[in-house]
Amino acid sequence: MSHDLGTAPRLGLRANMAQFSLLVVVNALVGGMLGQERTVLPLLAEDVFGVASYTAALTYILAFGLAKAATNYLAGIWSERHGRKPVLVAGWLVALPVPLLLIWAPSWWIVVGANVLLGISQGLTWSTTVIMKIDLVGPRRRGLALGINESAGYLAVAATALLTGRIAADAGLRPEPFLVGVAYAALGLGISTLVVRETRGHADHEAGRAEQADGPMSDREVLVRTSLRDPALSSASQAGLVNNLNDGLAWGLFAVLFASAGLGIGHVGLLVAAYPAVWGLGQLATGALSDHWGRKPLIVAGMLLQAAALGLVAAVGSAAWWLVAAVLLGLGTAMVYPTLLAVIGDVAHPSWRARAVGVYRLWRDLGFAVGALLAGVLADLWGVRGAVWAVAAITAASGLVVMLRMPETHRSAPPR
Repeated sequence: MSHDLGTAPRLGLRANMAQFSLLVVVNALVGGMLGQERTVLPLLAEDVFGVASYTAALTYILAFGLAKAATNYLAGIWSERHGRKPVLVAGWLVALPVPLLLIWAPSWWIVVGANVLLGISQGLTWSTTVIMKIDLVGPRRRGLALGINESAGYLAVAATALLTGRIAADAGLRPEPFLVGVAYAALGLGISTLVVRETRGHADHEAGRAEQADGPMSDREVLVRTSLRDPALSSASQAGLVNNLNDGLAWGLFAVLFASAGLGIGHVGLLVAAYPAVWGLGQLATGALSDHWGRKPLIVAGMLLQAAALGLVAAVGSAAWWLVAAVLLGLGTAMVYPTLLAVIGDVAHPSWRARAVGVYRLWRDLGFAVGALLAGVLADLWGVRGAVWAVAAITAASGLVVMLRMPETHRSAPPR
């Protein structure tokens, strides 16, 4: 809804359905940019570039995670200072060369460099779509809104991982699978530039109606409060980091593990896509459920279910059981992912909420880097299954931290 004529912006999903729907489409394209790599790149490292060590092969995820984490933090600051839309458009401009570099790359280090650009782009675009949806819907339907946002992104990751796996099986690992990314980047830039509207006015309107116990918060105060001081925000930050730590492991090693059992590229693509597909679909339900049941129960149960699913991946050796494990891992992640973002929206005041989202996403996406490094080192030391067992234990410990430290943050949640 426009508010150019002096009227106050209206908060709510129904009142802002047109812009909300556009942002869902944009975030699906953002997810697709990530999905183009999920099946093809781990196989490209081994088959085309001859990268022998797991640690070296996972450098592209390490580069992606570090770049995305730092950019998430800056995206929160810049979106408060300069507006949401300029940050979104800038993210798509950075994305444009990524698929072209992946097609052309003569060495593995060009692939790593392309993933630095992809991380910067994802930090700017995905962070901003999250912030804009929180702006539009207001406090009542926040879990539902973020569930829809994350669902669109990760369903696109899954669909694109499956699509590029099929293309690679028919046409080879390069260049055809990455032409999908060229189309996504062009569409995302066009929609964000021409049709998406600025939403900062909605946050300013909500801030004017909301009580704030503290005065204005500096960037440093928001960083410290979200990372350490506030029990809800800091518990969410560590859980987000561990969630993406195990996603980094899945991204980098699952395709290699499945292929080592003799599965073809098409079957590997199906198994790799199953986890983000269930994750994406599940968030349509779990985000809304967190508005009714509260945030904490879903986060704790989701982290423990992820740990169990990772243990199953490490313990079994058949495609059927790996599919079951992928479904369980997707369900656990769906319970956690939008709910952690909703916790940030519950606790952070609208005047510093975008920065808090940026800090949370800084920690969460550092998990990609930590997961890639840890998974690579452990896989070189103990093998892929040993690395998966170790990450399963870390994930279970993170769920216990949330159980013991995080208070319930949704005001209409039933007492427990």
